Amino acid sequence: MDTKPAATALGALAHENRLTAYRLLVKQGPDGLSAGMLAEQLGIVPSSLTFHLQQLLHAGLITQRRVGRQLFYAADFTAMNSLVAFLTENCCGGSTVCAPVCQPSATAIQESPDKTAARQRRG
Repeated sequence: MDTKPAATALGALAHENRLTAYRLLVKQGPDGLSAGMLAEQLGIVPSSLTFHLQQLLHAGLITQRRVGRQLFYAADFTAMNSLVAFLTENCCGGSTVCAPVCQPSATAIQESPDKTAARQRRG
């Protein structure tokens, strides 16, 4: 991946609703979700969701397919992996010594930053 597509993808993810939608689609897997189910699960009105999904489509982060009258959206895992590879390709100057530092821990994957902060406030 080159710098311009990476910047476009990161720009598309730089909005709370789009990031939340994208993370939900990643969690859902290759089958994705219908636009109606996405709107329902995210609590976003369909017209607003359409705008956000178009930004993710334009950035190449998600795919769209029509099944009958419904539109289904899914994360494009190849694009996601390309973006992550672009972000980490020069990790620690290419040294293999720090390579594990660039990989998310199992705890970080399972627990969102909001949950971590809430847990830390509770003590």
